[in-house]
Order: sequence, then structure tokens, then C-alpha cells
Amino acid sequence: MVRFSPPPYPGKVNARTTGRSVLPRRSRLLYITLAALVGYLWLTGHTPTTLLPHRAPQHTPSLRYKNIDWSRYAYFQYATSTAYLCNAVMLFEALDRLGSKADRVLVYPDQWDTQIESPTDRDSQLLVKARDWYKVKLVPVDIPVTHDRGQEDEELKATFTKFMAWGQSRYERVLHLDSDVTVLQHLDNLFLLPRSHVAMMRAHWDLPGKKHLSSRLILLEPSEGESERLTTSVHDDLQQAGDDDEAILNRFYGDSAMVLPHQAYGLLSSEFRREDHQHYIGNSFDAWDPERALQEASLVHFLDEPFPKPWVMWPHNLYAEKHPHCKAEDCGNKDAWVSLYADFRKRRKVSSHAHPSSTCELIR
Repeated sequence: MVRFSPPPYPGKVNARTTGRSVLPRRSRLLYITLAALVGYLWLTGHTPTTLLPHRAPQHTPSLRYKNIDWSRYAYFQYATSTAYLCNAVMLFEALDRLGSKADRVLVYPDQWDTQIESPTDRDSQLLVKARDWYKVKLVPVDIPVTHDRGQEDEELKATFTKFMAWGQSRYERVLHLDSDVTVLQHLDNLFLLPRSHVAMMRAHWDLPGKKHLSSRLILLEPSEGESERLTTSVHDDLQQAGDDDEAILNRFYGDSAMVLPHQAYGLLSSEFRREDHQHYIGNSFDAWDPERALQEASLVHFLDEPFPKPWVMWPHNLYAEKHPHCKAEDCGNKDAWVSLYADFRKRRKVSSHAHPSSTCELIR
């Protein structure tokens, strides 16, 4: 009978005598891979950067997902007046500068065109700029005639046009933003959230008295049926009961919408004038830090009564009475608030520098 003896115990390995590394092959490969990754990040400059609103945002690439077809997603803007057309162009400029990959769609009244007939044809100049500079897909639409009721008619037109976002059926997902914003980071990551017919954020500024969704940012899945249902509601509800788009959307989606975090997408300019920040922070014990709030926000909305929108100059006495003041030596709120308005106005002045006469001048 042949007997098999167990192999001799190998004992300890002496790296000096064998000339081999004491690390197993798999571990050495892991360390080499990690070292290469760290080196790549260092060489390409992928380090955290501080983004302040009064600085030009640094151009950084968008999400590096090789297999994503970004043509399935779109940012949606509408304009029914020259002032808001300028805002839309500013927003598209920011998305382009920040490296957004998704498509860009602008809906506007079909009475406008892209034939620049004179140096003062501001609307046509801005439409051409959006199309040629920022790759915006222009969609002229027929906006129903209203009943000469002034501001109420303008609100009806805006609501009707906003709901046309649901009609963009060539896309799987559309992101609508109100245009009175400063975009600090592109929002491409929102298109990759789990499926939901609608995603909105809470209007934290109305808490605790009123709990509802805000229409300032809407991530939606286009649907011809929903588009028809919503636009029909504009006539049935808005003209009779005085409901605006936000009230209609809360009636439709208040109990079913995915709720987005307002700390990232719902920072208001008025937050820097508030004394109590617990509804924004979400509790009463964390400290408010204006610099951190700006760093964590993807955009800032200009909602700041009694101050008008940032393209409208305010009276000097209003600024003196209502702007944020320094507390002791802490001027963080004042500096952030002032820089937000200064940045918006500066960009609005230069947003059409290719055609000096088409510059979106401040309204005085």
C-alpha cells in the first residue's frame, strides 16, 4: 500500500531571503489600483471646491455615466414676456457653463420669431442666442387668448405654458425650473432618481401654517393625457376659482408626488433675512450657517417680499430698512444676500453681450 505523507509545514516566509513581497498577489493588485485612482483624481483636479454665488461657477464635467442617453431628458423653460425670456436665457447659460448633459427646451408664443429685423428686436435676438449659443430647442406655441384682465391674464398664460412641460412626450423625464433663480450646480442627477410621475419639494417657507408642495421645481414624466388634463384645468379652475398653477398641482399630486429635499433645491434669497431658520433646517437645534447653506444648495430662488425680483431696482429706503444687517462682527447673511443680487444683475447685464442692444437691462 502506498502511503501519502502530508506536505511539510512551510513555516515563516522571510522576505529578505526569498526576495518576494510578503503581501499576497491580490492585495498588491488592490493597493496598486487604489494608488492609481488617487493619482488620477489629483492630476485631474477632482478636489472639493468652494462655490460662492458671486463667483463665476467653475466648469466641471457632468456625471460620467457612459451608458446614459441624455437625449431622453430635458430642462424645460417657458417665456411669455421679454423679462422672463431673458431669465430663461440666463438659466440655459448657467446649465451650459456648469456642464449639464440633458437637452434644453424653451416654449414661447408663436408671435415671436427668430428673424432679427432691427437692433432693438430684443426677443428675436435672445431666441437666436439661446438656440445658437446654448443648444436650446425652440418650441413656438399658440397660447390661448385671454380676457384683458391685466395681471390675472399674465398669470393664466404662464400657468398654461408651464403645463406644456407634460406635453414634451419625446422625453422620458423633464425638469421644469422657475426662471427667477441662480443656478449653482447643474441638476442632471435628478433625472436618475427612481421613477415617479411627479417629484416636487415642500414649500418650507409657508410652514407651519400651510403644508403644500412648491411648483418652483418640478421633475415630471411627460404624458399627453396629463398635459390635456392640466391645461383643461386652467380654464375650468383658474378663471373661476382664482387658483394658480401651484394650487392646481397640489390638487393633482399633493398626495402622490415624490418629495425632494428643499435644502438642496429650495433655498430662498429671503432665508438670509430671516431670524428663525428651523423650517429650512428641519429642526430647532442645528445652527444656521449661510456659507454652508450656499455650498449645499444647487440653486437659489428669488422670493423676497417686500423686495421685487432682482431685475427690478428697489427704492433706496426699502433697502436701508429691510436688507440683512450684521450682528456684532458677523456679516455672513448680509454678504450672501448682497452677493446673490449683485451676481444676478451682473449676469443679466452681460447675458446678451454678442448683441449690445439686446442686453437684458434692469427695469428701473
